Amino acid sequence: MSNGQIVVSGLTKQYRNVRAVDNLSFVVEPGRVTGFLGPNGAGKTTTLRMVLNLVSPTSGSATIGGQRYADVVEPLRLVGAILEASAAHKGRTARNHLRCVAAAAGIPAARVDEMLELVGLTPAAKRKFRGYSLGMKQRLGIAQALLGDPQVLILDEPANGLDPEGIRWMRGLLKGLAQQGRTVLVSSHLLSEMEILADDVVIIAAGKLITQGPVDQIIGATTTGPQIRVRTPDINELVTAVRGAGGTINPNGGGAHLITGLDAPAVGKLALQAGVELHELVAERPDLEHVFLELTQGRAAIR
Repeated sequence: MSNGQIVVSGLTKQYRNVRAVDNLSFVVEPGRVTGFLGPNGAGKTTTLRMVLNLVSPTSGSATIGGQRYADVVEPLRLVGAILEASAAHKGRTARNHLRCVAAAAGIPAARVDEMLELVGLTPAAKRKFRGYSLGMKQRLGIAQALLGDPQVLILDEPANGLDPEGIRWMRGLLKGLAQQGRTVLVSSHLLSEMEILADDVVIIAAGKLITQGPVDQIIGATTTGPQIRVRTPDINELVTAVRGAGGTINPNGGGAHLITGLDAPAVGKLALQAGVELHELVAERPDLEHVFLELTQGRAAIR
C-alpha cells in the first residue's frame, strides 16, 4: 500500500481577479492527524478540491502517495474524502446509497453494514436520506469515505452538525485511524477541537501559507509568550511594580489583569515586595485559537 503522504507544491488557483490559492506548499504525513486551518475565504476548500482533482490548478501540483489523484487506479481504496455532508440522493436509504457507491468501486457489499455499524447508523440504515439530520449526514459521509478502507482521509468540516458526543466520537475515530498509520487531513473552524485532535496544523490565510508544524510547537512559538492572570484589590501598586520590572499589565475583564513579559514566580515576588495582596495568580498558556487569531489578524479574507 502507498505511504499516503500528501504533497502540495506551489499550488495556485486564479479566478479572474481573485487568487484563491497563492503558491501554497505543505506536506501531510502518514500516521498523524493534520488540521487544515484558515479564516473564511482563506482557500481551504479550493485547495482540497485541487488535491482531489475536482478543480484544476492554475499552477503547481498536488500528489497523494506520489500520484495525482486523477491517476490513481482505485481511488476509493487510496483516498476517502468528504467535501460536503449532503452528497447523496434524497430518496435513497443510507444503506442503498452506500451499496451503490460500493458496487461502483468494486467494494464487497458486506463492507456497507460494517461501516454503518462503525458510524452508529445501523438503526437508521433504512431511513431515506431526506430525513437525516446534518449530524447523521456527516456520519454517513464518513461511512462512505471509509468504504474502501483507504490509506488517506481528507475531510472538509466533518464536525458540522455533530453534537458534543458526536464530536468526541469522531475525535476517537480519526485518532485511531492515524494510529493505524493512515494519513488524516481535516479542515475545521473548531479550533479548540483541533487543538485536542490534531498532531500537526497547516494554517493559511488569503490563499497563502502562514505556518505549519506540530500543534505544540506552533502554540509555543506565539509572539505573545506566556501570560499571567492576576486579581488584586491593590491593582495600582501592582501596575507600578510590574511596569518597573519591565513587564506589561492590562485589564482582562471581570476584575482580572493579564501580565506579559514576566513569569509567575517573578510576579509573585514583586507582589510580595510591594505588599500587594493577590487573590489570583495563574500562568495562562496560549491556546490554538489565540495563536490562530494572532497569525491571521488582518488577513481574514480574499478581496
